[in-house]
Amino acid sequence: MEMAERANFEHVNEFLLCKQHLTNDSKSNDVVQIVSDILGLHATSPIAPYLSLLARTLEFQKTSLERELYVERSLARVRCMRKTVFVLTKELVPIALAATRRMAQISSRQFAMYLGISERRYKRMARVILALLNDRGMTTSEVKKALGTRLNVSPILNLMCDEGLLVRGEVEGGWRSSLYRYYRFQDYFPDVELNTFGEEEARRKLVERYLASYGPATENDVSWWMGLPKREIRRILDGMQNELAHVRFSGLEGDCLITLNDRMLLESRERSDTETVNLLPCLDPYIMGYKGRQRYVPLKHWNMIFDRSGNSTSTIVVDGAVVGVWDFVGEPEPTIKLFIFEKARNDLLDRIYFEASSTGEFVAERGVRVEECKSMIPLTERTAGSVMTPLREKHGKN
Repeated sequence: MEMAERANFEHVNEFLLCKQHLTNDSKSNDVVQIVSDILGLHATSPIAPYLSLLARTLEFQKTSLERELYVERSLARVRCMRKTVFVLTKELVPIALAATRRMAQISSRQFAMYLGISERRYKRMARVILALLNDRGMTTSEVKKALGTRLNVSPILNLMCDEGLLVRGEVEGGWRSSLYRYYRFQDYFPDVELNTFGEEEARRKLVERYLASYGPATENDVSWWMGLPKREIRRILDGMQNELAHVRFSGLEGDCLITLNDRMLLESRERSDTETVNLLPCLDPYIMGYKGRQRYVPLKHWNMIFDRSGNSTSTIVVDGAVVGVWDFVGEPEPTIKLFIFEKARNDLLDRIYFEASSTGEFVAERGVRVEECKSMIPLTERTAGSVMTPLREKHGKN
């Protein structure tokens, strides 16, 4: 059954915002449930998971995430979809690793070999490191010192994580740091069995979970998010046709797929009269969940939001559509900079400034200034990594 006559971008965006815990009535203080519902948090940037949760909770504290990662150990950092590090629930870890581990390991092995670490040397070092980390965690520098080697051990530790031998634990240097302590996986998660699922079963389960979290979505969207070829995704989806419905949008190529339960929820959902404003970090799941982004990004502003690899910067989102970009600048005084694509109503601008001030106070742990930039250099004209700093002084002109 198609719902072309009922489906439009605004209606679907509001539906997705609710599933993503980005509307006022869908926010929660249950960090683990949020991570489960949105199928993980992008963690390439150390602070991104914190800011993604800040946007989705009622009263978020940095310790809320850290407690679940390091004390309760209900969450874990794992490199999986698109060979990217995510924060996942520990229940999802065996599925995500089984579905994507082969791709991640190939990349990690190639990088290690490029640095002169042969397969034989890797296996020998891995055995020594596992013995070294018996019931304790160590940083990269501590491992290197204990081994008494000049060898770059970072690619070895990363490959061991990809193989499920190690896990990234707490960080040294605060919440903005990516200097992890590494633990043996089975010491850190003794109740998690990584060999529960084969690759085929895990990939189907992950596609099912993706559509439950992000549908309606296209075949291209699923392929992009998973990091798998379209032919593989098409084969999995062909086996799920009895569980899915089709939706079409004008202006969006191809059919979108949605679970039967979500189809009923989407059809019955009434539009809200309340405007929703969110400040999302770079690589936020709501923005990065799709290959086809026309539903929430006007084509004329595309280059301001995404770099040449398709990675998103920190965004200002109103009712599910991106209306601008924001950045935190710490010097000479803490400031949230805004670049709003088109002139906004005064009351909407006040809402954006309020959200910017709240986000800035969370990052700086003190009051911040909020100021607008008149221009910015498109991300597609800048070097890799510019999504992390879209409006720094030399890029954004006041």
